[in-house]
Amino acid sequence: MKQIHLITFLLLWTFTTNIFAQKNKKMDIIAYYTGDDKLINEYEVNKLNQIIFSFCHLKDGKLSVDSPKDSTTIKHLVSLKATNPQLKIILSLGGWGGCEPCSTAFSTAEGRLTFAKSVKKLSDDFKVDGLDLDWEYPAIEGLPGHLYQASDRTNFTELIKILRNTLGKNYELSFAAGGFQKYLDESVEWKKVMPLVNRVNIMSYDLVNGYSKVTGHHTPLYSTNKNEESTDRAVTYLLKLGIPSEKLVIGGAFYTRTWKNVENVNNGLYQTGEHIEGVSFKNFSTTYTEANGWKYFWDEKAKAAYWYNEKEKTFATGDDLTSIKAKTEYVKAKKLGGIMFWELTLDTPHNGMVNTIYEVKTAK
Repeated sequence: MKQIHLITFLLLWTFTTNIFAQKNKKMDIIAYYTGDDKLINEYEVNKLNQIIFSFCHLKDGKLSVDSPKDSTTIKHLVSLKATNPQLKIILSLGGWGGCEPCSTAFSTAEGRLTFAKSVKKLSDDFKVDGLDLDWEYPAIEGLPGHLYQASDRTNFTELIKILRNTLGKNYELSFAAGGFQKYLDESVEWKKVMPLVNRVNIMSYDLVNGYSKVTGHHTPLYSTNKNEESTDRAVTYLLKLGIPSEKLVIGGAFYTRTWKNVENVNNGLYQTGEHIEGVSFKNFSTTYTEANGWKYFWDEKAKAAYWYNEKEKTFATGDDLTSIKAKTEYVKAKKLGGIMFWELTLDTPHNGMVNTIYEVKTAK
């Protein structure tokens, strides 16, 4: 009789454990956000798991909120948690061009400790849930003119260690990582860093960036040749290192990269050109129209959208609803931790990119 009870208990325990595990198998939808305390109210916050306020910066080696306006925004974002229990608010340090003093500030144990203590104080004051480090980039060139040095790689590891030690195990800690091979190879000691962070937000966009004189897919899911950067290439690299899939978050771009003076060869793809300002997703429907001279193309191998305007000799590349759906399905298939994107205010408030991600996430 005792044996029957034991078997029943074990079966019940196994069933309960599996249910618990399934409930906790979730993909996070993570929004970088550059707007103010008013604009956020136009968006469907209930479909988000994290809002990463972008950006805070270093001031005298400490994490600093730039202005009273930013303080008001952060406080409002935190208040949204009251009606959105799934939501976490994260502060981000840096951004492209926003981490000029980072290499120097994090080069000493004293500097790293000063920063970690400032993160704890600021987080306690604002009651936020975590920090995302957006240092572009440790040990390799980012914005031209910014200091970078080989020691950044080990200093980044030590920075993560002191942050985790200072902030405790319940604090959300992540970092934004370049999605290109040089960063993956040279910027981070992956096996030392990843056990200490909740996730890495892979910037699998700008893979062909504004410094490029040749067009290409800036945010492709797959590589079309062995030398082409892509989301899948970065994910495969990190999985082969043994990093748990649930700690990998891939990126979507809610904007295009655009080039002018592009000849009508291969519909502008992989041609020389001059980079110009791109277009936000919320303006795609009024910009990339046949009436304006644009034709839409889909690269089935890369799972990437692009546009070409023959009359104006202009080429554009970026995520759209089709490609973001493919990326979200990829997240589910690979059991990754989620999808993040740059950035929320570039989306339409309703029936846009976030909605498409959410629909794929919640589909059975």
